[in-house]
Amino acid sequence: MASPINVPKLGWTMEEGILSAWLAEDGATVAEGDPLYVLENDKVENEIPAPAGGVLRQSGVVGETYAVGTEIGRIE
Repeated sequence: MASPINVPKLGWTMEEGILSAWLAEDGATVAEGDPLYVLENDKVENEIPAPAGGVLRQSGVVGETYAVGTEIGRIE
């Protein structure tokens, strides 16, 4: 079963974030909790861990801004 990778809400007022970097390549096998991507908001960068283990399928583009809750990838 695939697990969506959604932009998390990291603060009370956060509405969007910038996908600064993927820390794993598309198609890589990741374990739950592995650092997966970097999300920037209000000039703070946060490493976001993988929500599950499996194969990473990226759909979000580095440098783009995404609303909280937007799916930027999946783990299959």
